[in-house]
Amino acid sequence: MNICFSQKPLIALSLIIAPFYFSQNKAEEAIKKFEENFPQEKIHLLMSKKNYVAGENLWFTSFVFDGYSPSTISTNVFIELYDQNKKQISKKIYPLINGKGSGSINLPTDLKEDVYYIRAYTTWMGNFSDDFNEIMPITIYNPSSSEKLVKNTSAPWSAAVFPESGTFIDGINTKFTVRLQSKGETPTNWNGFVTEIQNPQTKLVTFKGYDQNTGSFSFTPIGGKKYQLTVEDDKGIKQTVNLPEVASSGINLQVQSQSDAVNFVFKGKNIDQNAKYKILGTINNQMVYKANVSQISDKLYTIPTSQLVNGILNLTVFDESENIVAQRLCFVQPQVLKLKQPSLKGTSLSLKPRDSNSFNIDNDLSMSSYLVSVSDNESENPENENSLPSTLWLTGDLMSKIYYPAQYFSENRNTDALDALLISEKWSRFNWQTIMSGNFPVIKYKPESYLSYKGKATKLGKPASEEEINLIFKMPDQGIKYNLIKTDKEGMFTLSGLVFEDSMSFSYQLNGEKTNKNSVQVYFQPAFSFLPFRSNLPSSNYTLVQRNSTDKIPLEIERAVTNKSSQIGLREKETLIEEVKVKAQKKDLTKKLNNELSSPLFRSGNETVFDLVNENQSAQGSQNILQYLQGRVAGLQIQMQGGSYTATNRGGAMEFFLDEMRVDASQISNIPVSNIAMVKVIKGNFAGSFGGGNGAVAIYTRRGGNTGSVAIDTTLPSNLKEVKLNGYDKEIPFNNGIYDEEGAKSIPQDKRSILYWNPYLESKSGEPTIVQWYNNDDAKNFRVMIIGFDENNDLLYYNDILK
Repeated sequence: MNICFSQKPLIALSLIIAPFYFSQNKAEEAIKKFEENFPQEKIHLLMSKKNYVAGENLWFTSFVFDGYSPSTISTNVFIELYDQNKKQISKKIYPLINGKGSGSINLPTDLKEDVYYIRAYTTWMGNFSDDFNEIMPITIYNPSSSEKLVKNTSAPWSAAVFPESGTFIDGINTKFTVRLQSKGETPTNWNGFVTEIQNPQTKLVTFKGYDQNTGSFSFTPIGGKKYQLTVEDDKGIKQTVNLPEVASSGINLQVQSQSDAVNFVFKGKNIDQNAKYKILGTINNQMVYKANVSQISDKLYTIPTSQLVNGILNLTVFDESENIVAQRLCFVQPQVLKLKQPSLKGTSLSLKPRDSNSFNIDNDLSMSSYLVSVSDNESENPENENSLPSTLWLTGDLMSKIYYPAQYFSENRNTDALDALLISEKWSRFNWQTIMSGNFPVIKYKPESYLSYKGKATKLGKPASEEEINLIFKMPDQGIKYNLIKTDKEGMFTLSGLVFEDSMSFSYQLNGEKTNKNSVQVYFQPAFSFLPFRSNLPSSNYTLVQRNSTDKIPLEIERAVTNKSSQIGLREKETLIEEVKVKAQKKDLTKKLNNELSSPLFRSGNETVFDLVNENQSAQGSQNILQYLQGRVAGLQIQMQGGSYTATNRGGAMEFFLDEMRVDASQISNIPVSNIAMVKVIKGNFAGSFGGGNGAVAIYTRRGGNTGSVAIDTTLPSNLKEVKLNGYDKEIPFNNGIYDEEGAKSIPQDKRSILYWNPYLESKSGEPTIVQWYNNDDAKNFRVMIIGFDENNDLLYYNDILK
């Protein structure tokens, strides 16, 4: 396999020394190969709100993880919207920057009221089961539909019973989990008891369910007897389930996850005293623990948690032939979740309608940006059911339906309920028997560096072999910009690392030749594609019933309908204002400068831009621009060697470009800083490098658009053909400054539930990060979400109410 993945040394391997060794180590070899070659991505979709109305805009942010860290494997995320019949309604593609990407979907106004599904995935995820795609049900309401949604509380539920580690042995006190499932809602309040099948009147043990998922109990069985479980909900509905047959021999693995250690013991009966076992522990498909066990006893084994991370620990016991004899999942340190919290200061809140509110996020040098959302707390919280922590640590790696998994990582979490849930689960990312027999996933889809296009050039109908071709871009305020590419023997070439929205148009011609425009043809084929959905949609907790004319619309939906009408009126008002040039559009000056100076081939999702025209005035005091860059970009090292500067990114040599022409460092270091308009540090592969994979330092000099008036020739030669390539879908901008203009306050009603939405709020060094929003007409308190990752990829997660 030619794909290499960097391994994150997050977890230390603990070894218990034993006086013997296993003759086989297929399991260890298999898991090492799986970990190194088949990293697993998972996605959490954070929606701007929980419920929608047909015709609204839906905003979201996708977080893509490789295990428990933001993924560096994929740079594109694909988003699809389906109805209940698996008919695709919309599809989008957005870039991922350090594992995060934001986007939007405009919901058609004619969508009937129903539950719909958003599918999110990456190309790399196409190599594995579609069951690990993110499939998020969303409720879309439409008061004009003939049917309406109601919670399905009458659907039958079922109960299943799971002994700890999968074994139920005569005379060994065994912990059981009872797990509820339904196509609708499971009961919240329920209880159960265990009896002998032959004596159902005598209750051996009773218990009360923890939540809508699980309950647990323990008891000691007697060989030869048969047992059954009876579960009853608060409506009097009962289910009876037989417990497994009591085994006369075997091993039971009993685990307790404490804040300082994971402790476990082996309980056995009628075991060969000379039998030997080994236990392997994995977290995120990485082996973190191994112990050889020569004698089954009541000895307590301990795995210290000081070198482990929060996550699911998969413990598996093997015999000498590497047959699995017991398995158990548990969560590491459920009592101590490693979630960073922001420090909020300078809070200024007002309950006056449409008034301004704000708070500051205290400066944290380890944070570069945040996602920030502020909503009216009367609306449902989109993170109430499945939060980012519950996706990261639980549902992203399990296939079964779990009700309200966010509860297991909330402030008032029940750690016993989480442990019971994991007793009933199996690790789904790999199967020991499958990988130990040498059957690994087939890699059909390799990771792409943002958008890539394969091109083929022909000359008079034959491949333009090893020719140089000029791609010619017409740039705003810059005139014509040329980028030179070279074809291979078959006339093929590749444009990779492209980052642009909507579409990109350019012309082309063979370098150094004046040929008829019809004699040279260039064809492009995208190297990325949407993948077919191979799994079934999950069941919904809702059902449709006939709508009556007297039915009352839920308050939140009524507010959303009112807000949709108000927003339409506001957009029309803004359009009129813009047409008469009354309203000045606020411009992102750095983004504008970047668009003016750099061609599409020199744009990347993994770039750092230094604007020396509108900011960064301190650069003028530097001896040269390379000296100024030192220490300002993570991973970038600039050094003087043999009288010349070199630039490396985490050990790999970077190239230098001056106005997008490749140069050596001496040409860069001699340019006065006052002559430089912009610097871009691009990490990794990008289209303009044509093969360089370590990135580049690109210097752009001042020119007409930012130093004075210069005549620019924007006329393209008439003998050129134009090509158009499709780029990323354009995200609908969210209007956080709705009342920046007094005229906007004339809208009759403001019933917005989302008051502020910014997936990329930049944190500036040495300054607090300011969050400012406008109230709606009647909000009494505000729900604030702040999410980010620090330089060590540790998660900052805040989801609370400001009053």
